[in-house]
Amino acid sequence: MYKHIVFDIDGTLINNEKAILHSLQDVLRERMGEEFSFEQLKFALGITGEDALKRLEVENIPDALIRWVELLQEYGHTVSVYVGIEELLEILADKGYQLGLASSRPRYLMENDFNNFKINKYFEIKVCADDTSEHKPTAGPLLKYMEWAKAGKDEILYIGDSVHDSMCAQNAGVDFALAVWGSHTEGIPAEYYLHRPADLLSVLEKGKDLA
Repeated sequence: MYKHIVFDIDGTLINNEKAILHSLQDVLRERMGEEFSFEQLKFALGITGEDALKRLEVENIPDALIRWVELLQEYGHTVSVYVGIEELLEILADKGYQLGLASSRPRYLMENDFNNFKINKYFEIKVCADDTSEHKPTAGPLLKYMEWAKAGKDEILYIGDSVHDSMCAQNAGVDFALAVWGSHTEGIPAEYYLHRPADLLSVLEKGKDLA
């Protein structure tokens, strides 16, 4: 039976795809003088910003990351918590589940952005990109969560929206639930497919029946 429900952030808890991709477009336009479509840049969702810029062969990545974060703030008005997430987290907390985060975000971006949302209060353990030497799709983030939470892999359910999240869970030996509301597909390997946040409650109730 699961005791820990661990979430990805972007595309799972908050809808910020447009903000991420618009600001990345702006960075690339400034630094490389090139135009990229959303489809060309969607690979950047779910991996660290550093890894995304490396793949795009951007020069002076540390400086480009700073600029990306600056531009990201300009699209803050487009970012929102997915409908049903806050209600789900409240129910899970009331039921005694420990809620955590395993994200590709650096900690400074977590503090400047995600921590401003009311749902931040539900998460005690937050694994950021700074906390591991290996990032998604490796098992690194979830192994770090298990270390900090003193939790076994069978006690954890990880919820995310990307193939990188799925592979991270698989590599860590952790069950994975796909947030279809953020991924817009069922083509990513998962133990469970959640079309809306409340679907997780049905998954957890079935798990109790099997325990």
